[in-house]
Amino acid sequence: MRFNTLIRNYIRRDPLRHQQVYSDLISSRMGMTLAHYLETAIKISIIAGLLLALFSFWISGFIIYGPSTQGYTGLYNIFNVPVPEPGMVTRHMLGFQIAVGLVAFLLGSVVVFYLILKFPSLQKGNRRTKINLTLHNAVAYMYAMRKGGAQLMPIFRSLSDNAKVYGEIALEFRQVVRDCDFFGYDVVTAIRHLMTTTPSEKLKEFLEDMISVIESGGDLTTFLAGRVKLYQDEARFEQKQYLSFLSLVAESYVTLFVAGPLFLIIIMVVMGMMGGVALLQLSAVVYALIPIGSAIFIILIDIISIKTETVERYVRARWLHEYSDVRIVKKPGEEKFFAKLVQYDRFRNLREFLRHPIRAFIRNYSLTLYFTIPLAVLYLIALFLQVPSYTNTEIYIDVVDDHIMIALLIVLVPYAVFYELWRRNILGMESLIPDFLERMAGINQVGLTIAQAIGIMVNTNLGLLSYEIRRIKRDIDWGGSFSDALMRFENRVRTPLIARTVTLITKASQMSGSIGDVLSISASDAKMSDILKRERLSDMFIYTAIIYLAFFVFLFVVGVITNQFMPILSEINTEGIPTGTALSGFSAVSLYATERLMYHGVVAQAVFSGLIAGQMGEGSVRAGIKHACIMLVITLFVFNLFV
Repeated sequence: MRFNTLIRNYIRRDPLRHQQVYSDLISSRMGMTLAHYLETAIKISIIAGLLLALFSFWISGFIIYGPSTQGYTGLYNIFNVPVPEPGMVTRHMLGFQIAVGLVAFLLGSVVVFYLILKFPSLQKGNRRTKINLTLHNAVAYMYAMRKGGAQLMPIFRSLSDNAKVYGEIALEFRQVVRDCDFFGYDVVTAIRHLMTTTPSEKLKEFLEDMISVIESGGDLTTFLAGRVKLYQDEARFEQKQYLSFLSLVAESYVTLFVAGPLFLIIIMVVMGMMGGVALLQLSAVVYALIPIGSAIFIILIDIISIKTETVERYVRARWLHEYSDVRIVKKPGEEKFFAKLVQYDRFRNLREFLRHPIRAFIRNYSLTLYFTIPLAVLYLIALFLQVPSYTNTEIYIDVVDDHIMIALLIVLVPYAVFYELWRRNILGMESLIPDFLERMAGINQVGLTIAQAIGIMVNTNLGLLSYEIRRIKRDIDWGGSFSDALMRFENRVRTPLIARTVTLITKASQMSGSIGDVLSISASDAKMSDILKRERLSDMFIYTAIIYLAFFVFLFVVGVITNQFMPILSEINTEGIPTGTALSGFSAVSLYATERLMYHGVVAQAVFSGLIAGQMGEGSVRAGIKHACIMLVITLFVFNLFV
């Protein structure tokens, strides 16, 4: 509590010092006060400084006072400063290590502190991109509600309630709802306050123009209709900017963590020829540099990407009292019938799964993990029980690691296959949504209701969507409302495009029965979203291909070193070679370990390159599992048959 008071007093003494950080915190919607954030930043920076100081204290003894084979110790003593003998710990040596630790603590703490201060700015830029990319969807939703006669505040409230569907733009309008409900602002004042805090200049211009229309008494519906078309045209340009940045990330990854480790591996093999085996450095590259660096890139791409995997909608359970004045009488002897109903509901899903297991896996690809993970565990248990107890650790690892890769493939391959089948079904269904909405709009403009339009659409041929249209019609025939039937459809499919379409149509149908214009706008919005998705797939395909080519180059070079270069070195007799000279550090064990490390490096490269290829090309790490499986299979095939 006292530390927090010191932070607050520090801020009060110079309020303008961290004004930019305060502004970024508000725009990024991190939900933290400036004092709390600075307190957290100081604590994290102190911990990071302590860790760096301990590491520097430990490593400084090896760098400065470590033994050397050239007759001097570590750093060349050009000034003839008295230096203790190797292995002797003196007061001067300990003092020097403490000084290095203090410098590392100060430097590390300051650097980490200022990096943390820059984090809200990065989050602000990330939110700016997401708001700009989804603004046309939100404006289309606002237009649909306004077309039905809704006032501005109910529009904002409804949009903010659908934040799980519309993302960051809905969270921005939630600020307007908060200011009006809790702080007593009127709508115009709340909008002006949002203009000062939003990170998106595009949204700010939209709000400025909307306030001008409101204050001048203009037609808000016409204004929103015009902005829908304008922002749909601009969305393509926004995506091009986003893809340009994504391409920069892709090129950086290929340079740093595909070509870079390959270059380091070649250097370390050459270092081994010159007298040092460099197993520790090679292990650091394979087991630390490649996984950690690739994980950082995966997180970076995930932060800047629009999430397209899952959509959540909160629903409320409703107890139907159709005849509240009718007295309910419970008759004895009916308990067994209710028990049968409960038992039927309990085993219905199991029977449906046993009747159509492939369909169940396609609908929910995660079900494969319930079968493949136990199977992989049993495979590994059988493996470790059957493997002999080799005294040589390298031989034991060489025998086991291939089977561990096979166990991993047992888990990943079914998951990747059914995920790809699910994704193809969803893409095919989403591509038909614009045609479905345009036909619905034409039928509704003739004068028929939405429910009647669904009845007519049952007889049309819309491919994968026809089955879902029949299910919507069936739900309506069984007494469900049109909105509930559409929500059931959304719950079955669960994609952002269909979720936005369903939300738009249900809100518009609640406002008015004649929503032909809204359906046309929704069709145009769905078509634009589908076009943007396909353009991203086509534009990023080249970088997926580049990652594949880089992996094949990595595999080829490592394979040549392992198959052609290492066998020659293993035949060299190093008994008469003086210590410290070329090839003196090689032995059978070191050669075996080097081959194992290079093989594991290719495996790590296959897994992480595949995941990043899917995340960049298709917007999902899950889509990259199939690429990882393909690269793993190629690695196993090459190293077991040709290397």
